[in-house]
Amino acid sequence: MTSVNLTKLEAQHRSDMLDVEHYDIHLDLTTGEETFSSVTTARFTVKKPGDTFIDLRARKVSEVMLDGEVITDTAVPLIESGYDEEHGIALTGLTEGEHSVRITADAVYSHSGQGLHRFVDPADNRVYMYTQFEAADAKRMFACFDQPDLKATYDLTVVTPDDFVIVTNAPVETSAKDGAKTHTSHVDYKLSTYLVALIAGPYFEVKDSWTGKLTKHPETPEGAYGPHEGQADELTIPLSIYCRQSIAPSLDADVLFEQTKQGFDFYHQVFGVMYPFHKYDQVFCPEYNMGAMENAGCVTFRDEYVFTSKPTEYRYERRCDTILHEMAHMWFGDLVTMQWWDDLWLNESFATWSSATAMVANTKYSTAWVTYCNVEKAWAYTQDTLPTTHPISTDATDIETVEQNFDGITYAKGMSVLKQLAAYVGQDAFLAGVRLHFARHAFGNATFDDLLDSLSESSGRDLSDWAHQWLKTTGVNALRPKFTVEDGKYTSFAVEQDGAQPGEGEFRTHRIGVGLYRLVRGKVTRTDRVEVDIDSASKDVEEFVGKDAADLVIVNDDDLTYAIMELDPDSLSFIQEHIGDIEDPMARALCWSSAWQMTRNGKMRGRDFVELVRRGAPVEKETAVLGQILAQATTAIVRYSDPEWAEKEGNALLATTLLEGAKVTEGFRQVAFVNQLLQVIPAEEAKEFFRSILDGAPSIKGVEVDAELKWKALTALIAAGAIDDPEARIAEMRAEDKLSSGQNAAWRAEAAVPTKEVKTRVWKELTDTGRSMSNLERRHKLEGLTFAGSAPLLQPFAKDYFALAPRMWKDFSSETALQIVEGLFPHYAPTQDTVDTAQVLLDSDHPSALHRVIAEGQDTVKRTIRNRELDK
Repeated sequence: MTSVNLTKLEAQHRSDMLDVEHYDIHLDLTTGEETFSSVTTARFTVKKPGDTFIDLRARKVSEVMLDGEVITDTAVPLIESGYDEEHGIALTGLTEGEHSVRITADAVYSHSGQGLHRFVDPADNRVYMYTQFEAADAKRMFACFDQPDLKATYDLTVVTPDDFVIVTNAPVETSAKDGAKTHTSHVDYKLSTYLVALIAGPYFEVKDSWTGKLTKHPETPEGAYGPHEGQADELTIPLSIYCRQSIAPSLDADVLFEQTKQGFDFYHQVFGVMYPFHKYDQVFCPEYNMGAMENAGCVTFRDEYVFTSKPTEYRYERRCDTILHEMAHMWFGDLVTMQWWDDLWLNESFATWSSATAMVANTKYSTAWVTYCNVEKAWAYTQDTLPTTHPISTDATDIETVEQNFDGITYAKGMSVLKQLAAYVGQDAFLAGVRLHFARHAFGNATFDDLLDSLSESSGRDLSDWAHQWLKTTGVNALRPKFTVEDGKYTSFAVEQDGAQPGEGEFRTHRIGVGLYRLVRGKVTRTDRVEVDIDSASKDVEEFVGKDAADLVIVNDDDLTYAIMELDPDSLSFIQEHIGDIEDPMARALCWSSAWQMTRNGKMRGRDFVELVRRGAPVEKETAVLGQILAQATTAIVRYSDPEWAEKEGNALLATTLLEGAKVTEGFRQVAFVNQLLQVIPAEEAKEFFRSILDGAPSIKGVEVDAELKWKALTALIAAGAIDDPEARIAEMRAEDKLSSGQNAAWRAEAAVPTKEVKTRVWKELTDTGRSMSNLERRHKLEGLTFAGSAPLLQPFAKDYFALAPRMWKDFSSETALQIVEGLFPHYAPTQDTVDTAQVLLDSDHPSALHRVIAEGQDTVKRTIRNRELDK
């Protein structure tokens, strides 16, 4: 048995053997600061007699009772250190029929963001808790069969201090006695264990409600539906938003409620199924690892989304996208849940597609697809060109593998493919198939094949070949134009396709737009466009023969397909001068994306990309795209440019570009330039600007100083060696800013001090598997340790890293191990020695997930070496 790292085969065995009906969970959160009392009674039916196990991660198991009989001695094998989490709790000799198991344990509060996380707010010493159970961490709070296809109902009873509120998946009733509160909740719809949520603490709450209409479709089911009587024409959903008391003044609840209601309007219009749960709570949680989590009726978010300082416009857009992404999961993920984690991609791809579609249709972010083209797709292309790429639909053999697959392929490539499928069968047919899927599998589990059956039925098409071509293969195709010109006119025109790499080199069927653009009266506009299908190495575009040759050719016009688009030499030269003159934001984003992918793939010099950004960034109007290209220019300097040129010219050129951009822009665009400037090696003028921020009188007009900006300026100056007494300045700032965000910033600033002594101390802290450190302390110390300009001081740690990585992977929790082993990989030492040392580890016997991290880091170093040589 491998309870901690459950395998697909073990999960299938339990699913074949059991039906789980109900969990009765009693928690006491008043028993101390390290552990809490967890008593769980699980009711289940055995379909086939035999042996199995129930999952639990706890410090101590006091008693196990099966059907009223104490079986602790046989159920809980003990090891020297106590309860053996690895093997769970054995349930042997089970007979057919109904059974009940009651488990009493002392569970451990988390500080890694997994399980029941406990946080003390440094601003006021209030205690806040939240749960994060995906993929399989419900077992850290209560005993359960922790896999998605064993759904159940739940009763929760929670004892807390008297200032706590409790939020969970259903309404809560509370009583008070003897200085404590007892909270009870009945979740009367079946949920997978990973979708159960518990929020506890003195959270600030704002209430509202949404009332709207359900648009019914032929696929809309009739009759009783979960907690509702049926599919009402109109319904009201209670809404609440929660956050910590110390950041409540910054909570823009009106904006959050507006976007929430816009999402419910859209989804009730197109999904054909009413929201399936009692209420909709959104909780902003401290020390949160990911963006958000779709717990049914109780969505949790990182509370950095409560902006205590002025953010970029992109962060506002990203927050809206996250709100609508998690809401889509209420239908696709929570109402209908994957059978096993190999369909994780389908959950996340659908929610990502849905949120972008909803944003364009119902919010002010009408250019969300432009953002997606330049941001999400860059993530997907990067992931898909690594040696560790995998099919979108991949076999998830165990939980450790699952946790590695929350990546750009699962989210962004999968979303691209769903977008293509919607275009291929037609959006009406696509949504009709989705509605059929909801109706057929509501409150149950389903697979991709189930969805494909519904989509084939709604569209009248056999989609099996499409599914194999896009979901079972790896890598990305490249598309480029090939043409000849005589007397200013095309005499031939074709689109070429490279076989997908890495992988088997397959050609895929792409529906693409091919656009011709010309400079007309100072503006670059599209003059011709055709749509064609390409499924081989080349496709003639006869419509363009005889037409005037264009200044710019875009072979994935309007971003219809998933492929790396390459520009021909003349088009690449043209955008160097005129990218800012391209009127259409999508066409402009495609050119930025193409230039960046050509840079990554060694077909454009890093310094040339930086020059493109220098010319085009100041006039880029899409703030999400602007932030992305500024970050990419920084990467081009650090990783893809000749180090000698970067030191002599490149770093100063980048800093000047960002500084000048901040001077000539305003609003959110200015914020993007300033934020990126604060993350690069600064020239002297930039340092003077940072000092003016610390003085509260910024030398650039329009820059608004707040605590976050002052911390960033201080950290940048510390990293540049421009602060005489860093510790004193950090202490002074910390006295002014007592929020937890100030503590995070202080950790980052302390780790950025550019001395051998400080870097060595922080390195040892981060790699010490016995040291107690919260997830956010690790995150921010890691950021400070590797801050811009730190590479020379980190060189001595490269060898140590490969010796330490296996132990860190073994001894840290999975979330922490991934954070540290990825974050400390020696990208700062891009040498053949690093490549070779990584290979020694890869040739050894280690967990596959660790191999993946090392292989991806090694590939990044190889790319750096190749591209730096090209840049010379």
